[in-house]
Amino acid sequence: MSGIYIHIPFCKQACHYCDFHFSTSLRYTQEMTDAICKEIVMKKERVKDDLGSIYFGGGTPSLLPEKSFQQIFDTITRHFSIATNAEITIEANPDDLNAAKIAVLRQLPINRFSIGIQSFFEEDLRWMNRAHNAEEAETCIKRSQDAGFENLSIDLIYGYPLLTDSKLLENINKSVSFQTPHISAYAMTVEPRTALASAIKKGKQVPVNDEQAAAQFTLLTEKLAIAGFDQYEISNFSLPGKHAVHNTNYWRGIPYLGIGPSAHGFDGYNRYLNVANNAHYMNFLENGQLAETVEELHICDRFNEYIMTSLRTMWGTDLSKIRVDFGKVFAEETKKNVEIFKQRKWVTEQNEVVTLTPDGKLFADYIASELFLLPEEIAEKI
Repeated sequence: MSGIYIHIPFCKQACHYCDFHFSTSLRYTQEMTDAICKEIVMKKERVKDDLGSIYFGGGTPSLLPEKSFQQIFDTITRHFSIATNAEITIEANPDDLNAAKIAVLRQLPINRFSIGIQSFFEEDLRWMNRAHNAEEAETCIKRSQDAGFENLSIDLIYGYPLLTDSKLLENINKSVSFQTPHISAYAMTVEPRTALASAIKKGKQVPVNDEQAAAQFTLLTEKLAIAGFDQYEISNFSLPGKHAVHNTNYWRGIPYLGIGPSAHGFDGYNRYLNVANNAHYMNFLENGQLAETVEELHICDRFNEYIMTSLRTMWGTDLSKIRVDFGKVFAEETKKNVEIFKQRKWVTEQNEVVTLTPDGKLFADYIASELFLLPEEIAEKI
């Protein structure tokens, strides 16, 4: 089943590490909602089956007022068939999830929260310039559960200078103690044009340490495995049967619509990229035009994306699927190229499925890049 990703480009303030597209001004919330609904209608013919997932990302979708959510849901239900068991997720910040807001969200079709906790330590949240505090990080989880939202995912960040191993352990233990079925954990990365990058360049902040991040990644995976979580994707952990439907579809190459400024969509063959500018996006839609460019993917682009995404998951890279979807040459080249990583014990191969070992997960991006194939390489062998 297909999915819809809806990018809500508003935040209260900029986290020091974030390079996502957003605005801290809520002045044009209604105009943005109108534009999003117009884009949904204009793209409705691209979906041929039921919607299995709807995902509100951002930005901070929890900033949207109830009427905006209702308008978007009304538009979707008029133009699409939604599966009865569809996963409908909203990303939310802890400071937004007060009792009143949760009560509002409870009246909508939303059935899953993805909460940006990041840390349960006050000093860490201040260092990141998060809008919430440590108390809100804890209370919002319990409050959501009490209101009936049991399908929760929480985000954690590791590998930043303030985070000692003991603090990471406490973050993990606290997350597990809340019995949230899904945890996403990301290494702190220093993106260009962020406040963190600028502070490091000026010597005001200590650079991120790759060795610390690697050691904490190992600690994280070991502790969550003991707690019964599957590491079904390198950065995502869930209790059995609680994998994120929407994100899993990304990694399995299932088509989805991308709605909103900066959103990406994929139809199985082409990628669609929306303009990352709120004013331009709204102007395009107001004039009845889509605010997107189309990237036509070469068969090698699609193959490389399959390698990059599948290798990160516990289901692995399937050589038989490669043979069917891309051809015999792609399968043969992949089988040959994984040999060196099998020798290093970074991957295993069983029944033509290649999966990363615990050590290999530390080098996932490097391994994937070494398995990529270029058009000229394939042309020589066909």
